[in-house]
Amino acid sequence: MQEFSEFESLLSRSVQEKNLEFQRHGRLKHLIAASQLTPELLEKLCRSADLIRRLSRNPEGNRRLRDLLAHKRAMLYFTQPSTRTFLSFMAACQILGLSCNEVRDPKTSSEVKRESRMDSIRMFSSYFDVIIMRSQISNFAECCAYLMSDLERQERRSVPIVNAGAGSDEHPTQALLDMYTIVRTFDFDENSESRPSRLNELRRSFPSLTCGPSQKTYTFCGDIGRGRTVRSLATVLSQYEGVRMIFVSPEHDVLVMDEELRQRLKMTGVDFYEVNSLDSEVNGESILGQTDCLYMTRIQREHNSKDTEQEIAEIDLNPFLLSPERVGVLKSYAPILHPFPRDSVVGEIPTSIDSDPRAMYFRQARNGMWARAALLVHLFDAADSLFFAFSDVFRSPN
Repeated sequence: MQEFSEFESLLSRSVQEKNLEFQRHGRLKHLIAASQLTPELLEKLCRSADLIRRLSRNPEGNRRLRDLLAHKRAMLYFTQPSTRTFLSFMAACQILGLSCNEVRDPKTSSEVKRESRMDSIRMFSSYFDVIIMRSQISNFAECCAYLMSDLERQERRSVPIVNAGAGSDEHPTQALLDMYTIVRTFDFDENSESRPSRLNELRRSFPSLTCGPSQKTYTFCGDIGRGRTVRSLATVLSQYEGVRMIFVSPEHDVLVMDEELRQRLKMTGVDFYEVNSLDSEVNGESILGQTDCLYMTRIQREHNSKDTEQEIAEIDLNPFLLSPERVGVLKSYAPILHPFPRDSVVGEIPTSIDSDPRAMYFRQARNGMWARAALLVHLFDAADSLFFAFSDVFRSPN
């Protein structure tokens, strides 16, 4: 777009160059892309999310959390429809004491007076301490981060930019909450103080099972080509040792994996497969039988052209829908995830499966609140204050 032309040379740089610009002293300055979420950073963020979750259940802990960032203000700039991402960020801000404001329709802002989007962002940075943004426009959040970096170099006011969904490209905070859910699920209660570990029991049936995201097979099913949540999570998982991925989608140009993600996985050496049914086999074994985590998605019809809508309407989607029979093939510990919303008409996950203990998608959505709160703590360099608050509230009496 002409509006972002001054950033074209920056947009064309390598992922490594970009990620270096988006950090400061080993800590995130902005969160724009899922590739910024390294295993080391995720370990810190998941630990903070755990502390926030536990503190929130304690009256004194709640009070301490509300004081943590009470001196900060957040702008939620969501010009693309959103339910869970918007509300979980709003809840995360409230948990930490941030005051919030929002713009959800550009028609209510000065953009109707032909103010540029970049001017709007700079205005927001004058009043708020973080801008959390979701847009249909690819690269918008990234360009906003470059604008803030330019202002910082000029020793002018600059604030963190958080990409809460950009076009069909990236959704890094969804990858963050997905990973938090995966980490918690594959902890197998090893760190629980009140329950015995499930790992030893599970190893009777699955001798090679280990804790953590590594050495697992992840199956993604649905709209792989346009699923920014799939792209972001696959990017993060590719950094873990021994990960395998299976992508299940109808054989249609817009639904199969795009070449960019395919090349990214090849470059990182990930063992991955592309198939056209949940009943497919890989290496002579049912894909569901070898899956450690199943990530379901809906067909994103809002992106369809008239011709594409007609073509997809003619596809038999039954091979891509969960059923009790297919769930029965999954391993007893394998979580079923979904970024939501699910399609109530197609029913890629029927509500009858919601009561299955492996159905983690509602817990996954709730985890977005804790994971996004942990991200805000990190961006404002308040992790030490969070730890001290936790220690004060839960310290053992002498």
